[in-house]
Amino acid sequence: MQDISQHLQQVLRRMEVACLQAARRPVSVQLLAVSKTMPADAVRAAYLAGQRDFGENYVQEALAKIAELADLPLVWHLIGPLQSNKTAIVAEHFHWVHSVDRLKIAQRLAVQRPAHLPPLNICLQINIDDEDSKSGCAIAELDDLVVAVLALPNIVLRGLMVIPKAGHHQAFAAVAELRQHLLATIPALEPSRFDTLSMGMSDDMEAAISAGSTMVRVGTAIFGKRQ
Repeated sequence: MQDISQHLQQVLRRMEVACLQAARRPVSVQLLAVSKTMPADAVRAAYLAGQRDFGENYVQEALAKIAELADLPLVWHLIGPLQSNKTAIVAEHFHWVHSVDRLKIAQRLAVQRPAHLPPLNICLQINIDDEDSKSGCAIAELDDLVVAVLALPNIVLRGLMVIPKAGHHQAFAAVAELRQHLLATIPALEPSRFDTLSMGMSDDMEAAISAGSTMVRVGTAIFGKRQ
């Protein structure tokens, strides 16, 4: 597992360089290690190398890892599509959900978040390229969705998430502009809480950071190619 520690440091260095080139502070961008399909031992190795936040795509796979690694103070992020029949278990076991794309999902998470836990952090996923094959809220529906989500208890709207087409780096700047638009037009949004742009992965993190990303989701560059 030594490679994971080395790869993690390489990714952090890439992030630091990208921040400096964009005249940003390195602490302004957080690394989310995407551990989907990776064994719990790989997550533990990344933890021992200093990583705390981990992203999972598949609920059942994630739950097994969450249970096996319960001795570690990890922060778990769901970044894959969420079906309504799995919102209760996600609300109970995760700290973040990046893939909320409709009001029904947000409502269920809000109602099902256990009272003894802090509010669940959520991001709204945007289908920036209007692709039929991808999840995400349409841009035209975003304003109304934000207003509705802000009224819900037990969840905190932290920001926006996007998975653009490969090479479509202009999408990152478009999402950053959407965040500014929402802050300017929806008084209930607070910049200090609506502070997250979840965008950028192993191959395009530099472009995302240049556009304003605050959280990059990196898997392959840390853990290697998936099985």
